[in-house]
Amino acid sequence: MTVWIETANCNGCKRCIKTCPYGAVELREGKAYILEHCTSCGACVEVCREKAVLTDAEPRTIPDFSDRKGVWVFAEQRNGSLNRVSLELLGKAQSLAADLGQEVSAVLLGSQVSGLAKTLFGYGADNVYLAQHRALKDYRTIAYTKVFEELVKEFKPNILLMGATHVGRDLGPRVSRRVGAGLTADCTELSIDPEEGILLQTRPAFGGNVMATIANRYSRPQMATVRPGIMEAVRKKNNRGNLIKCRVSLTEKEIGTKVLEAVRETRGKVNLAEAKVIVAGGRGVGSEAGMKALFSLAKAFGGEVAGTRIIVEEGWLPVERQVGQTGQSVRPEIYIACGISGAIQHRAGIMGSRYIIAINKDPGAPIFKVADWGIVGDLHQVVPEMTRAVSQSMGK
Repeated sequence: MTVWIETANCNGCKRCIKTCPYGAVELREGKAYILEHCTSCGACVEVCREKAVLTDAEPRTIPDFSDRKGVWVFAEQRNGSLNRVSLELLGKAQSLAADLGQEVSAVLLGSQVSGLAKTLFGYGADNVYLAQHRALKDYRTIAYTKVFEELVKEFKPNILLMGATHVGRDLGPRVSRRVGAGLTADCTELSIDPEEGILLQTRPAFGGNVMATIANRYSRPQMATVRPGIMEAVRKKNNRGNLIKCRVSLTEKEIGTKVLEAVRETRGKVNLAEAKVIVAGGRGVGSEAGMKALFSLAKAFGGEVAGTRIIVEEGWLPVERQVGQTGQSVRPEIYIACGISGAIQHRAGIMGSRYIIAINKDPGAPIFKVADWGIVGDLHQVVPEMTRAVSQSMGK
């Protein structure tokens, strides 16, 4: 592909210069000029109103995907227990499928896991594709990838969603490469474009400073991984679906790896995903001693304590209590942000909260833009007063 300037048409407006992301266009004697390091991305071609920037590239056509149907969700399980994020994705898949007029399907891989199909139907799956084999008992990359590749090529889904878990982040890219599709990782929002009917995938970009929306027009399935806690699991009463048993052909030789031992990590009883009330601290807490007031307030509510990245880095809270883009995403009934400025990286993890209460001395803090209630004041004075009020109210 080559890009060149038709100088007779160029009026020197500089629109192409401002648009070029590589600085490969300059003005010479009042006319645009293409430099040697041009990548032929075509950005300048699209913005030129005088048709002075030309290219010999053929316009890219969108393939016919009319045979691609259904919104698929990877039903991740371990030792016969479903990962919560799979149920959350089924909740979102229901709304996406409704916009498209298509069905929701769950893909269940494992050994002797057919009993989980009933749960998947109860959370909105119209179909469950069940692939059972002794080689699928434990997650192994090659085994799961091969089965997924065969299912995608045979049944041709339109959309494929996975949780952004350790398994999903390993499996998703492998499957996308095998089936020749794109993948958007760590999405925080999914929707259907009303005009084109394609999946719009929104995720933090440039270190979390902006939110980028990505669309895949040229390959299928449209694939995305979604962080746990972002979507809401939605039960579907009396829902019955179709259990589709899929033939699996696997040998240990082609898998190439073996699980010798599974060691379960011992963790505390922190479960932010299930907490109804979360009291979170940020830089404004000031010290580890300052966290004590937050624990008191959380205890009064019967909730949990969390923190931003800086709180964890300072060692005031363990990493399992971190909320935000690099921590957990949460959906409590009440999220109380104490001394948190509200950077986009943190907001990405709390937008599923039903109500957000912000306490900050800075009235211009970004957290107030997303808060349902805001208290401008010193958290070291406000939090103890709030604790007393809550304790008295609970006592009554």
